[in-house]
Amino acid sequence: MVAGTLAFLFGIAVLQVQAELPAAPWLAALLPLLVLPWLFPRSRRWAARPVALAAAGFLWAWFSATTVLQQHLPAALEGEDLVLEGVVAGIPETDTQRTRFLLETSRLLHDGAELPPPGRVRLAWYAPAPPLQAGERWRLQVRLKRPHGMVNPGSFDYEGWLYQQRLRATGYVRPGTETVRLAQDSGDFPLQRLRQQLYEKLTVLAGEHPLGGMLAALALGERQGITPAQWQLLRATGTNHLVAISGLHIGIVAGLLFFLVRRFWPWPERLPSPKAAALAALFAALLYAALAGFSIPTRRALIMVAVAMLALLGQRTPRPSRVLALALLAVLLLDPLAVLAPGFWLSFGAVAVILYGMGARLGSGGWWWRWGRVQLLVAAGLAPLLAVWFQQVPLVAPLANLPAVPWVSLVVVPLVLLGTALAPVLPGAAAGVLHLALLALDGLWWWLEFCAGLAPPEWSVLAAAPWTVVPAVLGLAWLLAPRGWPARWLGLFWLLPMLLVQPPGPAPGEAAVTVLDVGQGLAVLVRTAGHVLLYDTGPRYGPDADAGAMVIVPLLRHFGIDRIDTLILSHGDTDHAGGLATVLAALPVGRTLSSSAEPAAGIDAEICRRGQGWRWDGIDFELLYPPQDTASRGNDGSCVLRVSNSAGSVLLSGDIEAAAEGELLAFAPERLRSDVLVAPHHGSRTSSSPPFVTAVAARHVLFSVGYRNRYGFPHPAVAARYSSAGTESHTTAAEGAITVRLTADSVVLESWRQQARRYWFSD
Repeated sequence: MVAGTLAFLFGIAVLQVQAELPAAPWLAALLPLLVLPWLFPRSRRWAARPVALAAAGFLWAWFSATTVLQQHLPAALEGEDLVLEGVVAGIPETDTQRTRFLLETSRLLHDGAELPPPGRVRLAWYAPAPPLQAGERWRLQVRLKRPHGMVNPGSFDYEGWLYQQRLRATGYVRPGTETVRLAQDSGDFPLQRLRQQLYEKLTVLAGEHPLGGMLAALALGERQGITPAQWQLLRATGTNHLVAISGLHIGIVAGLLFFLVRRFWPWPERLPSPKAAALAALFAALLYAALAGFSIPTRRALIMVAVAMLALLGQRTPRPSRVLALALLAVLLLDPLAVLAPGFWLSFGAVAVILYGMGARLGSGGWWWRWGRVQLLVAAGLAPLLAVWFQQVPLVAPLANLPAVPWVSLVVVPLVLLGTALAPVLPGAAAGVLHLALLALDGLWWWLEFCAGLAPPEWSVLAAAPWTVVPAVLGLAWLLAPRGWPARWLGLFWLLPMLLVQPPGPAPGEAAVTVLDVGQGLAVLVRTAGHVLLYDTGPRYGPDADAGAMVIVPLLRHFGIDRIDTLILSHGDTDHAGGLATVLAALPVGRTLSSSAEPAAGIDAEICRRGQGWRWDGIDFELLYPPQDTASRGNDGSCVLRVSNSAGSVLLSGDIEAAAEGELLAFAPERLRSDVLVAPHHGSRTSSSPPFVTAVAARHVLFSVGYRNRYGFPHPAVAARYSSAGTESHTTAAEGAITVRLTADSVVLESWRQQARRYWFSD
């Protein structure tokens, strides 16, 4: 059972790493493998079953992927004015700038013609937006685009997340257009409507308490009220799983009700107490999962509880490993896309580690000792996955979780659920119960802040190459093997690749210049053999999101970088300096240069001036602009940097416009000549004047632009100008992060969107 389920999982996982979906005819080659076990004698079928199940997993994942991808928005409709009719399908997320919500579409009209609707879409309604309720039916004028996300090393795969959620388009409600609420309550999504009513009551009862957002997270799985600073503390202490309704909370609630019913069941002659307890536990798990909206993590947890309880109802006592394998198989059959979520691997991995590590060594000692051992096992067992996915392994996680898990599960969650149940009928009593829950959360928060102070954040950073997961898991399995296993200490050697192997960097005399995919903005990372320079920090995306947190810091961790030697802010516009504060808070910066003495974050900075330059590891850095006697002039005051070696050069031009380009041409046109140009002002028609394009004579021009950005960058006239000059154009919107490698004898361009390509990418 276990081996077969793992083979089925392997087949599904293999499909999910494909750059393109195999064509249907190619799959015919897998069909004979499905009957392979029956071609062997009965005594030898065991060896062929995993092969057949792996092929079945691959085919099942292919069928599911094909089904999801068939429902899509035609490219011709991107950016067009459309009319959508549909029902609000969940609790809207509201901030000061916009309201985000899901719309289950039923009609799509374009120029009066009715077209097939795109299914469920994710929309933004910019302020002022009316209050939205789940279950309302609306007619909206919108603009849509196909799923598209920024693609960078180490960053969150937004396109993959949209695909896993079956969201086949995103867009926004056009401001100033007619919007019609067709029905206050369509009758659709009654569960989501109830959840929103409970969410609003919890929000009111929490008042202004700083941890009030935790109540809705623990009761309903709605985490929009948790602040970025709170998330940072939870991640630093390895306790972010405590605010996700997952196997832990659902298992604890089910287990608690199982214990109470079995202990106090009054009618054992009608129904044996173990069966009554199993039914009660299953009902509790089902109810809690419903409160969370049957989200993907809660569905996984519900299936795991259901498998265990059904085994009890059937008076079976299967091995825990078989129960886990059956739950895993059920999840994969219901949703083969679940393997795309880190939570899938972390939740099943945690249970597997506990079963493997504790199964043969319960030993002596009190329950606190055994519970501490569980925390150490989980922290060690999940470390390889955390290092690969998040480049972070919280060292204080075992200590933080030791009291936090039972405190949240046995104290906080029961209080929150009781308060939620009382809120619609006895709001006064609910307020008292939830006040106790908030006091309990205050105590938890004090403990987490204490634990976070024990180890600096940089101690938890561990950038690991994906291939090192396999030897690390084998090493941990060897280390955690049952007593009597020979030479368990040898498992430590299998951990060395993950601990010691660093991502490869440039050799002496070479450089890697990466223009990050930050949307409509600019951030460029320059790496030499021993130094790091960051040119600009990208835009802000909203009140709680910027390129520093979403792109730059994950990228630096991906490359194992723990310090920036020089940071250059070309100028202070928010699309270039929006992530500055986040970057400065995340890691030390040796030197800062800017066209202004007071950049956006209010830090001290040197003024960048023409003539400044330095040499790192055989790579020359030269500032060509602005002149010594020029005060900051916005775009035309941008710092212009040239990076070169003996084989080639890259010119970073910020947002300079035609006037500054003219000054550069007057100063020293021969020093502008470069193999690669990062286009001035993202390809605006106010920049890239014909004389400038001619003087640079670049072989490649890189435009850092957002997908279907509202400015239309790069401007068609500018793109045509470069094309006429024989320059090949590249955009981050189409290619993701673009790395220019200055090697000892050549200049090579690499597109991360091509390197990391998956079959669900919309282009």
